[in-house]
Amino acid sequence: MALDDLNVLAAFLAVAKERSFTRAAQRLGVSRSALSHAVRGLEERLGVRLLARTTRSVAPTQAGEQLISRLDPALGEIESVLDQIVGLRERPTGRVRLLVTPLSSAMVLAPKLVALARRFPDIVLDVTTTQEGRTELVASGFDAGIHLGESIQRDMVAVRVSRDQRLAVVGSPEYFASHPKPTSPHELLTHRCVNLRGGSARPYRWEFEKDGEAVVVDVSGPLIVDDADLMIRAALDGLGLTFSFEEYVAPQMASGALVRVLEDWCAPFAGYFLYHPSRRQQSPALSAVIETLRL
Repeated sequence: MALDDLNVLAAFLAVAKERSFTRAAQRLGVSRSALSHAVRGLEERLGVRLLARTTRSVAPTQAGEQLISRLDPALGEIESVLDQIVGLRERPTGRVRLLVTPLSSAMVLAPKLVALARRFPDIVLDVTTTQEGRTELVASGFDAGIHLGESIQRDMVAVRVSRDQRLAVVGSPEYFASHPKPTSPHELLTHRCVNLRGGSARPYRWEFEKDGEAVVVDVSGPLIVDDADLMIRAALDGLGLTFSFEEYVAPQMASGALVRVLEDWCAPFAGYFLYHPSRRQQSPALSAVIETLRL
């Protein structure tokens, strides 16, 4: 059934309930002649008179009463459903599928989960964690993702959800008891290093910058992992140096369990952003998640 048909049926029902074309026209905000024309057209299409008209009154015929008995609850149900849909626009509710990396999950998402759940109890956050985190969002059914700003495609809408980040080269006091502290990135080639593999086959290349000079080092060592916590655990146990976010290892550095080196070679860079395909018809639930995570 076309939308015009629903409008005509609603117009007929308004006239039948008001028992007046004039009052029904005022209620619907249309002219009396337009309303009369619509009802007459409906009667002609059905081939039966629905309203008995006199100069002083309007009343449903038997056929009209039969139509009203089915039409009134049906249109009421449609109106109720439409009100519910509008309510979804106004009240954040439903599922938001989020794609994150392990580090962004720990550094950005985890600290805000309680606040999100308390403020928006009707939202279900469905989180998938991947090492690379660059899966095509739309094709994979995700609403948004969280990744480093430098890794986000330009056609995405990006919202900052963390401060600028710095990397930190750290090792345990036990490790440095038998190895000299490096004073330049090139000296890392003589050290045992614990490295992290992201979403690619090869481990990360450690990147440094100082006074406009950029240095990239392919470190080597006894362990390559795809788990940041295992990497930090290995460094704490003295297995070698490792390279992590300054914020992520801040507690261990503050306690002295890890010692930082090459700090002057670790320049700040853009941190994490929440990204999604478009601002158009953004769901209230996704808007609420963005509002909560936004820096």
